Amino acid sequence: MRTVSKPWGHEEIWAETDRYVGKTLHIKSGHRLSRQFHRKKDETIRVLSGILTLEIGRDDNIRRDILMEGTDFRILPGTVHRFCAERDDVVLIEVSTPELDDVVRLEDDYVR
Repeated sequence: MRTVSKPWGHEEIWAETDRYVGKTLHIKSGHRLSRQFHRKKDETIRVLSGILTLEIGRDDNIRRDILMEGTDFRILPGTVHRFCAERDDVVLIEVSTPELDDVVRLEDDYVR
């Protein structure tokens, strides 16, 4: 397992092969990831703790879904999305295809 520090918290990559990746994301309260999409990466998340606000879409068509503990959601390639920990710390598990660098950032609070 390896830990990767992020400005919004950190992620623990606990499985990494040429066919899939498994990781745990720890998002600090009041923080959010970039609004982004992936060209190839197909991912499914499951909220382990906290309340995740999942923003889906872009421009004037952004839908905000509240995902409680135990809720899962699949994010297909090309889907614009953002994970937000608005109320408390959020821990989620992500299982995806292995394209870890396939991130197209549209907005980012941390200017990356």
